[in-house]
Amino acid sequence: MLKKCADGVWLRNGNPTTEGRTETVSEDRKKTMSWGIFSAHHQGGADDQLHIRFDSLISHDITYVGIIQTAMASGLTRFPVPYVMTNCHNSLCAVGGTINADDHAFGLSAARKFGGIFVPPNQAVIHQYAREMMAGCGRMILGSDSHTRYGALGTMGFGEGGPEIVKQLLSDTYDLAAPRTVLVWVTGKPRRGVGPHDAAIALCGATYQDGFVKNKVLEFAGPGISNLSMDFRIGIDVMTTETAALSSVWVTDDKTEEYYAIHGRAEDYRPIAPGEGAYYDSMIELDLDALEPMAALPFHPSEAVTLRQLIAEPGDCLREAEKRAVTQLGREIHLTDKVKNGKLMIDQGIIAGCAGGMYDNIAEAAAILERGRLGCGGFGLSVYPPSTPVQLELTQNGVAEKLLEAGALLKPCFCGPCFGAGEVPVCGGLSIRHTTRNFPNREGSKPGDGQSAAVVLMDARSIAATAANGGVLTSAMEWDYEAPAAVERRFDRAPYEKRVYLGAGKPDPEAELVFGPNIVPWPEIPDCGDSLLVKVCSVLQDEVTTTDELIPSGETSSYRSNPLKLAEFALSRRDPGYVERSKAARTLEQQRAAGILPEELAAVLKKLSVSEEEAKHLRFGSTIFARKPGDGSAREQAASCQRILGGCANLCYEFATKRYRSNCVNWGMMPFILDREPELDWQLGDYVYVPGLRGALEALKNDLPAFRVSGDTVTELTLHLPALSAEERDILLTGCLMNWYKAGKGGML
Repeated sequence: MLKKCADGVWLRNGNPTTEGRTETVSEDRKKTMSWGIFSAHHQGGADDQLHIRFDSLISHDITYVGIIQTAMASGLTRFPVPYVMTNCHNSLCAVGGTINADDHAFGLSAARKFGGIFVPPNQAVIHQYAREMMAGCGRMILGSDSHTRYGALGTMGFGEGGPEIVKQLLSDTYDLAAPRTVLVWVTGKPRRGVGPHDAAIALCGATYQDGFVKNKVLEFAGPGISNLSMDFRIGIDVMTTETAALSSVWVTDDKTEEYYAIHGRAEDYRPIAPGEGAYYDSMIELDLDALEPMAALPFHPSEAVTLRQLIAEPGDCLREAEKRAVTQLGREIHLTDKVKNGKLMIDQGIIAGCAGGMYDNIAEAAAILERGRLGCGGFGLSVYPPSTPVQLELTQNGVAEKLLEAGALLKPCFCGPCFGAGEVPVCGGLSIRHTTRNFPNREGSKPGDGQSAAVVLMDARSIAATAANGGVLTSAMEWDYEAPAAVERRFDRAPYEKRVYLGAGKPDPEAELVFGPNIVPWPEIPDCGDSLLVKVCSVLQDEVTTTDELIPSGETSSYRSNPLKLAEFALSRRDPGYVERSKAARTLEQQRAAGILPEELAAVLKKLSVSEEEAKHLRFGSTIFARKPGDGSAREQAASCQRILGGCANLCYEFATKRYRSNCVNWGMMPFILDREPELDWQLGDYVYVPGLRGALEALKNDLPAFRVSGDTVTELTLHLPALSAEERDILLTGCLMNWYKAGKGGML
């Protein structure tokens, strides 16, 4: 199915080859699709960084309130580019309160005041609206959601934390070194019963664990692309986030052109393809002929096995997942109990969101369900279309009728099943989902309260085959059905024209913002101080720590507009004692700042031979040690919650994603990298002292001498700040992005 080539390749005469001239590599890189798009959006500059302005921005209702408040505190007067605010994550209002609806009211008022686009609840999931209404060949879109991927439409999408959106709202740039590119060479044609999630899971399984495409741009080309519908391409593309790639872009063709024409935006199409002799740093060959149904076992999309193997050897596969549960959840989960008489019995099926809820997926699932029945047992199937225009099309073409007749439930446009809000399976249950992630607790369970469940990612086709077989895990390739006949696709934008507030470029400065009681401004954040002393308040020895573990999704969503309340949930699923430890450290810093040096700090500073005078000019706070933090969501709260609790740094061997590292920097937390050798045995209560931090940042130093205090032992070590730009250093010096803007150091409004 997949082959990887770590060597550089050139595209010559329409085919990849490893033969080329190394002395021309720097020029041949400029023949890639991504380089052409980057250069059109680069704002110039004397350094070796790209400085990008995006064509449009997009956020959802978990993130846009905090983003706008941050931008307002930094001088926002109007949205300089189209900014879309969708309401697809907090669509369900909290029981007994109006918290989420208050956020929606704020969003609409902000769209009016600053000139934005507001998509009401259940009208569309964030990325489908962007595909239908905002994408364009050669454009760039920045979103505050990690799955901001529109490459199949010739649009480069980047998913980043909220502060990067703030920068764009203040007419600043998105800065990064020119990324490496990976050619994904697609050949063949998928067989009946094989869908986009099968290709996506295979791609994640082949690339995530070894970091083959981490922070690189994937460029999809090759003769096989013409054999894929646009929905199929989109379904693969959105999952490139789970490979740890930075972004993606595909060649465009007549099907892309038809997509734009159907959506009433024919003028937004143009051909995009690599130039002759384009150079790529590595290559992945994707053979669609050999592709078969896949499954991603708990607890990551990269835990890929063939569905054939899972059906034949369910006990062996699930025992491996049970071992991961002990490591990642800290408790047992008995998945092998689901094997009955050699068959794997599933409790729940879901087809939803920006990956699963595409028209083609749902139409083929309905065709499969025509030759089976869900039955009246414990298994249930829910289907979430991605937008009201798609839902309307499913209704008009009779697909919705087939689903309902088969016993499936057709639900509103909502991202909840992707991050644990709604559709929680039975305790101990096993859910199969065509959604983006199956991290621990993404299905909504709470192991701390004694409830646990797990998700296997699969394509909608095999989910439907399992449903038609009464909950017995079944491959769509082995199910007898007729693929749905081709229909003339159409797009009716009437639901948007009648409900969406289209105010881009039309700000009303006199409009008043609507604040609910749960919308709380950011607290004051201090600068970095002359030196830094931090106390280790959490030690996470997992190979990778996800943003879901740093700040849970699901039950915390209603508090995303209340940073103080939300911070109480920090690391709650991974290290429940972290919040109180950090708050205790914060109290010590408050006493020190008030001129009272607590005994605990005095004792540590004495061991370090730091004078009382020096102590007056340092900053003290908490830190976490995690081997590789930040995989998963772009949500800035994974970093901001630590900062609000007094966090001043992260200690790690590497960051899992650029977006989490950027969030740490933008919230003023030092992104310290440790040497792997010697590997120190970090303990709760250890201290790290970084003398002369401010001077080191100002002097552009990347390697900082530091001292670790563990009990009575003081050890020298070196902390690294690699690839820290001048702007990032300045943000860290001022304490956070908001402070940076308040100091008049950024913004071009």
